[in-house]
Amino acid sequence: MGINIVCLDMEGVLVPEIWIAFSEASGIPELRRTTRDEPDYDKLMNFRLKILKEHGLGLKEIQDTIATIDPLEGAKEFLDELRATVQTIVISDTFEQFAKPLIEKLNWPTLFCNTLEVGENGMITGYRMRCPQSKLTTVKALQSCGFDTIASGDSYNDMGMIQASKAGFLFRAPQNVIDQFPEYQAFTEFDDLLAAIKGAL
Repeated sequence: MGINIVCLDMEGVLVPEIWIAFSEASGIPELRRTTRDEPDYDKLMNFRLKILKEHGLGLKEIQDTIATIDPLEGAKEFLDELRATVQTIVISDTFEQFAKPLIEKLNWPTLFCNTLEVGENGMITGYRMRCPQSKLTTVKALQSCGFDTIASGDSYNDMGMIQASKAGFLFRAPQNVIDQFPEYQAFTEFDDLLAAIKGAL
């Protein structure tokens, strides 16, 4: 029997979706698309970078929006109690250049994420994924080290780590994801998710 470790998605679970917030701030509705809508992350990111380039928007503009974002109500308290109970890692497909101010507001949990390639002019020219299928790959690596994983997320790109874990839960997932994966309990309140995770330990 392994030692438990919890793997949580970040956007949509602990903090608002960054790209949706930036879509609203910039007035560009196309940027509302997230992994809740598009399962192919590479396709989604290339679409986003194309839109940014068309509008002449770079890293600074996105970071200015992120500075105004706070964690979801109750997220920090949930995470504090969870981390006091069991080792917890936040695994996100976001980028170091986006995540730091949000992670600070969550009291610095461990974060595994990706990195952006940024030109000297501040324009985002590309991105580097930490590894292929980063959430699933990370969970499998943790399991190879003797950990039992418990995972929670809200989008298509979370399903690999949820399905590979000994227990997995959907949290504030859209109806299309809930309908497609009815075998997983879906929660909307942090207290319920915390109770479910504790029950799986």
